[in-house]
Amino acid sequence: MSLERDIKSVTQLKNRTAEVLAQLNATRRPVIITQDGRPRAVMQDPESYERLRAAVGLLKLLAQGEADAANGRMSGQDKVFRDIASRLKSRRPDA
Repeated sequence: MSLERDIKSVTQLKNRTAEVLAQLNATRRPVIITQDGRPRAVMQDPESYERLRAAVGLLKLLAQGEADAANGRMSGQDKVFRDIASRLKSRRPDA
């Protein structure tokens, strides 16, 4: 895998948009767009972008859970299940 293939200038993007998109979707590798020789943007295929967003979301939840645990914001399993059961019971029409 050559990183050079994944770097395109704005001019290349403008002149060969269909080719760049075909490469992007075929390889699933992000394409770095440069302007005046400097990186300015990264293009990514939609499926990879969605997977990345999902992974970042999970990492945020893990970080939040670790922070909660570190700060003592935890409950035991029995209490959590009792609270859930109580909430569900109070929502039933026959309760």
